[in-house]
Amino acid sequence: MRNYDVIVIGGGPAGLSAAQSACEKGGKVAIIEREARLGGILKQCVHDGFGLIRFGEKLAGPEYSERYIDFVKALDIDAFTLTFVTKIEKKDGGFIISAVSKDGIEKFFTKAIVLATGCRERTAKQVLIQGTRPSGVFTAGTAQNFVNLQGKLPTKKCVILGSGDIGLIMARRLTLEGATVEGVYEVKPTPSGLTRNIHQCLHDFGIPLHLSHTVTRVFGKDRLEGVEVAKVDEKMNPIKGTERRIDCDALILSVGLIPENELAESLGVKINPFTKGADCDQTYMSSLDGVFSAGNALNVFDLVDYVSECAKDAGANAVDFKPSGKSVRIEKGKGLLSFVPHRIDVSKPCDKVVLFFRAAKDMDKATLYISVDGNEVFKKNFAFLRPPEMQRLEIDFSAFGIKENSKIEIKVEER
Repeated sequence: MRNYDVIVIGGGPAGLSAAQSACEKGGKVAIIEREARLGGILKQCVHDGFGLIRFGEKLAGPEYSERYIDFVKALDIDAFTLTFVTKIEKKDGGFIISAVSKDGIEKFFTKAIVLATGCRERTAKQVLIQGTRPSGVFTAGTAQNFVNLQGKLPTKKCVILGSGDIGLIMARRLTLEGATVEGVYEVKPTPSGLTRNIHQCLHDFGIPLHLSHTVTRVFGKDRLEGVEVAKVDEKMNPIKGTERRIDCDALILSVGLIPENELAESLGVKINPFTKGADCDQTYMSSLDGVFSAGNALNVFDLVDYVSECAKDAGANAVDFKPSGKSVRIEKGKGLLSFVPHRIDVSKPCDKVVLFFRAAKDMDKATLYISVDGNEVFKKNFAFLRPPEMQRLEIDFSAFGIKENSKIEIKVEER
């Protein structure tokens, strides 16, 4: 059995950053990655825009991940690729991880685990599109893999459902490769992607964005032949009489991401209902001592720079973690969609807590408030807030006089 201080599960940007910081903190570290190469999803993200915060320059996805791969290679970190974790057992003093690799069954013992398993895309089944099941219905990530890694163009004329960032980026990518994107259809009244992607991927290429619209049906037996789209009301229900058919050979779905947390759930880790990731304290430790979560497995981020930042802290904290003390839960007030961390462990340092949050709706001139036991202790004004754009604040919670029985609430209001 191989023995480590910290094992990072997942070799994407979060896993690489966590492994680097854990090793630099003095831990004996290993990465377990199920794919053949490190780098995660960034291997297929050939567009730029990564690294503006972390490196101060615009990098393509493979360039960004390659920098972290180089960091890891320069350190004494074992990387096990083509290795799939099948089971994690809690034992006295740590965890036993069972995995399957090209060499057979592997066993690892570690004192702490960082779950950096990323997220997955929602599929057609999860958004309840009616019709047959022809080929030609792809998630945006699958289409991206076809074009950027396999050099295949999966469509000549397509419809994109959902205005998430991957869908917007693929609208541009497919157009550049010669395909026709008939339009992007978004069920909500506001876009789901970053503002810069709305402009750079749609407006600059003349691709229409249809808000408050959805795909209600697909046509075709073997290959997709067309889709039906319709307007929706304020409750997102299709409006009768607004349906129209669009002939196309592909439907590309960009309808949201879900953190990959099957391993966390198998260990009994508490899952936060708003982020769909592990419920964590300010050190990114979950409800189970020694299990940390980072990156999109914790909370779906919009910027990879934030993924790397939280993973860096999770990896460093995992090396010499302290068992959970008394945690004070942060209550979600009005105006918030989600936030991380979810609680403050008063037995651990809390003078430099990084708070990531998303607003529940578009707001102009908004203010974030933090109250402790009903008293306002912090506020921050914003010119505007949008749900797709995550906000980052560094806050000194030690200055708020938090006690074991305190009540902390965070809310956002328009001014």
